[in-house]
Amino acid sequence: MASSNPLPTTLGELRTSQWTPERVGRSVKDELRDNLITRLRSVRNSGESLFPGIVGYDDTVIPQIVNAVLSRHNFILLGLRGQAKSRILRALTTLLDPQIPYVAGSELRDNPYAPLSRFARDLIAQKGDSTPIAWLEPEARYVEKLATPDVTVADLIGDVDPIKAARSGHELGSELTMHYGLLPRANRGIFAVNEIPDLAGKIQVALFNIMQEGDVQIKGYPVRLELDVAIVFSANPEDYTARGKIVTPLKDRIGSEIRTHYPESIDEAIAITEQEAWTARSYTGDDTVQTIQIPHYIRQVVESVAFAAREDKKVDKRSGVSQRLPISTMELVVSNAERRALLHGESAVVPRIGDIYAALPGITGKIELEYEGEMRGADTVIREIIRSSVANIYDQYFKDTNTQQIEQWFNLGGTVQLNDAQPSADSYTELKQIQGLFDKLSPLQINAKSTPEVAVSAAEFLLEGMTAHKRISRSEERAFTAAEKKSRNDQAAQYAERMREREQEDLSARNRTRRGFN
Repeated sequence: MASSNPLPTTLGELRTSQWTPERVGRSVKDELRDNLITRLRSVRNSGESLFPGIVGYDDTVIPQIVNAVLSRHNFILLGLRGQAKSRILRALTTLLDPQIPYVAGSELRDNPYAPLSRFARDLIAQKGDSTPIAWLEPEARYVEKLATPDVTVADLIGDVDPIKAARSGHELGSELTMHYGLLPRANRGIFAVNEIPDLAGKIQVALFNIMQEGDVQIKGYPVRLELDVAIVFSANPEDYTARGKIVTPLKDRIGSEIRTHYPESIDEAIAITEQEAWTARSYTGDDTVQTIQIPHYIRQVVESVAFAAREDKKVDKRSGVSQRLPISTMELVVSNAERRALLHGESAVVPRIGDIYAALPGITGKIELEYEGEMRGADTVIREIIRSSVANIYDQYFKDTNTQQIEQWFNLGGTVQLNDAQPSADSYTELKQIQGLFDKLSPLQINAKSTPEVAVSAAEFLLEGMTAHKRISRSEERAFTAAEKKSRNDQAAQYAERMREREQEDLSARNRTRRGFN
């Protein structure tokens, strides 16, 4: 831990302080290990999370990361998009010391007691105990690079810098003319490479030395830099294991391969979205909006959309369905409810099921479709997924609820339209015409004291669930009516549609097999 005394500003002050060569010279991996051990003891006593903000990995991913750090391994996180890989890597900075000293002005953040660069060695030789000392905080010790095909060895390791040589008056062979890449600049810190298979093979080869021997050599200089760096990677499992996108010797040098995953339960997914989505909004001036109330069943349906999409045959599972889908969807759901409240001067923003359908722009760009899905169209596929999600969550609340009285009201010619064009109070008045509707909402804790906004949202959820189970019908303009009667022609059309879907599934399976051979 850092002392409460002022931090030394010169090498002489550092020598006479508690910052001994042993303490300052501790390797990054030893530092991570020691601080993790301290954190584990603290977590054991307090029950706090080891990595705050990382939800759903306590029993799966986190223990493997702990093992890798305790083993002083370089490691890789393998997972589909939207599985918090980058967030986990950045959370490793919480295991670094609050401050460490380095030679001020050094690009390699040199240890004052054991400098690597020619710049630091010359400065210490010239100024001795008067050498200025600066301090690094954990965030400054984390260097991240997104791997792309155009990344060069010079970007990662370094190269000759003729301009630097010309300006300084040094010969090209001098160490002082080196241009250091990102890896040397991460010295005494953590270096993260996202999507490592996207690096060209020759660039991956450039990482061999630092992974095994712990040093790098910059082109054109007979100098090896023994860097102190912890290296971590992330990748998509599809790219990491297939078609030679990762050089095998590099895989061999990575100590641990850790698989991430999507949330395993709706509750975990809700916790993530609640943490990440921007829903706690504020208002200025004399706006009438006072509160934002998101019903729990709305949160459940939004998360269920992501879960259903991950299982749907029409969605490409190799691409995955990111957890960003429910996050952005929830933000759009709240925004649509917010727009409705502002238009009608309502004091409460309460999302409805209709707002989820209005959030289609936040879903279409986050789902990759198989051939069958592309043939049906993204909007059609997503509407079907939303409908099935509503039916699933509806059953959790109303599975044993008798809705015959409500169905009868519609069968006798009743119709009701719920949209953004009318205030919640008007919709509430219209819904009260449906006999027995509000009596069925007790599982959602709706009673006489509920506001119109809350009551209308709950009623629409019930009606939408009945629509998903084909007990009533709904038009695209959100007008609920009696269920459509199926004629023999309709049944024949349904049979033909099922046969077409089966043929498309067979074709899609053959295409996947063909791609596998290629």
